[in-house]
Amino acid sequence: MHRPSDPGDQAGAPTPGRPQPDEARLVDFTVDLTAQEVLRRAQVMAALGPDWDPIAVLRGEEEAYDLLYSGLDAEQERLYADLVAAGVLPDRRSGRAAP
Repeated sequence: MHRPSDPGDQAGAPTPGRPQPDEARLVDFTVDLTAQEVLRRAQVMAALGPDWDPIAVLRGEEEAYDLLYSGLDAEQERLYADLVAAGVLPDRRSGRAAP
């Protein structure tokens, strides 16, 4: 006797409401990392300490770059000018950063 409700007879038959392999669907998956980002920033600021002065750091970097590009010989000046013209380095002599 043949019974259509027998699970053995329905192998490979689509199950209503269940996606088939060729009908796979993407599921919206969202992760809110806001709390982790706040914690990370707080840890960075704690590691920098209360004596960290960002303005002094920037001034120190500017002084270091000025020193780095000072005292160049003629060939180094030419190469520096080529790199500035190509947009690779900022023009330190004009006091402005590269775009």
